Amino acid sequence: MPTTITLKGIPDDVYDRLKLSAEANRRSVNSEVIACLETLLLPKKTTALQHLAAIQALRARLPKDAFKHEDIDRLKREGRP
Repeated sequence: MPTTITLKGIPDDVYDRLKLSAEANRRSVNSEVIACLETLLLPKKTTALQHLAAIQALRARLPKDAFKHEDIDRLKREGRP
């Protein structure tokens, strides 16, 4: 059975960011707090294959030939010593 807790003394700036995040994710503030706690305290373990599948899915959504390897390498080097 879920447990209920009460948070006291939340700084205004933290609450404001929490409220904005809740709105952006279309959740109540309470649900957003739970989501934040789950993300922090119960991180999902992913395998290398899961990471690779996510990368491949992202690449599949990009327009074909939108990025050239040379351009990507140049952008990665910009601003580096």
